[in-house]
Amino acid sequence: MPDRGVLRDEPFEPEVVHSDLAFEGAVWNVRDDRVRYGDGEIRRQYVAHTGAVAVLALDDDRRVLLIQQYRHPIRHRDWELPAGLLDVAGEEPLEAAKRELAEEADLVAAHWEPLVSSWTTPGGNDEIIHVFLATGVSVAPSAHAREDEEADIRTEWVPLDAAVDAVMEGRMRNGILSIGVLAAAQRLRDRS
Repeated sequence: MPDRGVLRDEPFEPEVVHSDLAFEGAVWNVRDDRVRYGDGEIRRQYVAHTGAVAVLALDDDRRVLLIQQYRHPIRHRDWELPAGLLDVAGEEPLEAAKRELAEEADLVAAHWEPLVSSWTTPGGNDEIIHVFLATGVSVAPSAHAREDEEADIRTEWVPLDAAVDAVMEGRMRNGILSIGVLAAAQRLRDRS
């Protein structure tokens, strides 16, 4: 078993024999690839994703900002962290995170740091999400106009420990929220 300090994912790039755009969507596309693997070829279809960011905003009372909004594929209004796509050309992930916190929660933060990054579903898409820890949170100078599902976003400040409990007890199942609150709890434990 590798040493904990060197345990990491390994890049591996087998030859892509053929790649087609199988579906062009409004937000994401689906690729259909044939890949030389081992002694043969495999065919894989996956969502080609722009990547995303999420924000774990933490106040001075160790409460995390959660948002709730409707998600059509799961037919739920799930609890989430403020998040969004890396869909602005040339925008760095940190700048996108600042934009998303303002757009989804009308907040700004004085302090930002990377918290954790994760491939969300590596068997089905190439999305990587970068989660940032934001502290020194305050109200943004202006409110953002929202539409569609974002028009009825509900926000709630929740004790971080309560969010961890909800994740561990299966009451909140959003993957990005889960890794964000668990990573934040570990980061705070490491600092104390």
